[in-house]
Amino acid sequence: MRRISHPITFPISCIIGLLLAACQPGKSVEPPAPVLPVPSKNQLAWHEMEMNAFIHFTTNTFTGKEWGYGDESPSIFNPTELDADQWISVLKEVGFKGVILTCKHHDGFCLWPSEYAEHSVKNSPYKNGNGDIVKEVSDACKKHGLKFGVYLSPWDRNHKDYGTPEYIAYYRNQLEELFTGYGPIFEMWFDGANGGDGYYGGKREMRRIDRETYYDWPATLDLVRGIQPQVIFFSDAGPDIRWIGNESGYAGETNWNTITPDTLYAGKAGIQKLLNTGSIDGSHWIPGEVDVSIRPGWFYHAEEDSLVKTPEQLFDIYLTSVGRGSVLLLNVPPDRRGLIHENDIRSLQGFRELLNKAFSNNLAIGATAKASSYRGKSSQFSPENLIDGDKETYWTTDDDVATGSFELEFSEPQTVSYVLLQEYIPLGQRIKSFRVEVWNNDEWETVSEATTIGYKRILQINPVKTSKIRIDITDSKACPVIPNIELY
Repeated sequence: MRRISHPITFPISCIIGLLLAACQPGKSVEPPAPVLPVPSKNQLAWHEMEMNAFIHFTTNTFTGKEWGYGDESPSIFNPTELDADQWISVLKEVGFKGVILTCKHHDGFCLWPSEYAEHSVKNSPYKNGNGDIVKEVSDACKKHGLKFGVYLSPWDRNHKDYGTPEYIAYYRNQLEELFTGYGPIFEMWFDGANGGDGYYGGKREMRRIDRETYYDWPATLDLVRGIQPQVIFFSDAGPDIRWIGNESGYAGETNWNTITPDTLYAGKAGIQKLLNTGSIDGSHWIPGEVDVSIRPGWFYHAEEDSLVKTPEQLFDIYLTSVGRGSVLLLNVPPDRRGLIHENDIRSLQGFRELLNKAFSNNLAIGATAKASSYRGKSSQFSPENLIDGDKETYWTTDDDVATGSFELEFSEPQTVSYVLLQEYIPLGQRIKSFRVEVWNNDEWETVSEATTIGYKRILQINPVKTSKIRIDITDSKACPVIPNIELY
């Protein structure tokens, strides 16, 4: 044991100060313990992206198909004006934070010159076989500050070995090409379309696989993580992000980021509803991603030029995706020229204008905040944190208080149409139900009721002019933890 040869002394004023601090209420109050499960650092970064874009582009763009059979000749792939910079600059202006490119769809055609495939852009007229669309999109993302993601279909209707162990080696080789050759990749996307009829190197037959065992997903994903540990994986059941259960653009009004993955399997009754709502007692943090296309199809078809979703439809989708605690993945498919079509651009620009109009003036700034109670009466957890603009500070209650309320008062009455709330999800998702009340005719009037909040919840209410607004947390798994409220 080491001995201190010189005793440490404190001035009497310091000792008195320490004693006073210890006696003052609200000092040295511990934060709430996490309610498990909680998001990983990479999942949290994904939540904060809020809006990403999907780009479906392959031989289907030129054949008019949605699912290519696999016998399409590379010679039909000939976008004469392809401009990846146009794609990404348009998407950035709308506010998308990331882009996921269909590097290979079910038809097996590769948008990069894969060493392992002849069914590839390298055998197309595009740039006389010297093109690499994956690189062009990846580079454009770097230039404009967007994150880059990849879709690599596990099913391949072109490859002669699909259904055999040799194909798994091929698929993993291609993953290695993408994850070593194209810079940081934030998300790997794959879906549940696996097995069926196809070209299969000229066999033109039906091939079935055991979806649970064929790909040996744990080993395949470990391979990718070994190259880029930061990547997150989307599939129907995760492991990092789950499908939201539909392609119509909405998360459940109740939307838990937690789910138990072994409850998900093909053919399970109610599987889509379960994916849509998540599970209040789920064992893993696997949030839902809302994938939807700006057009009826996922690939460009000229006959759909008049069917592009309107700005108003996109705004409604925003409210039912981002506004329900999910991330929106909006597909914007380039046309046969290799450009985002003018109709799509007009709709996207209109969508951005609607977002700016609705969410540009936060009425909560400058309001006065108070709460029914706050943790240990410490300023560290006071209601002022709700409107300080700092995502790391929050209002919360004592551990034994799972309900409570806070209110904002304006210096003069304001017209409120949208209420935006966030939970501090690094400590878990907690809130089961809440209501929004406004001060009207000298009493509180309920204008909206809802269940979950999660990363973000946006409630659209009938516009109401009021001097005060109150949020009542009516049920929660543990003490509520709210870092932010915005009013518009």
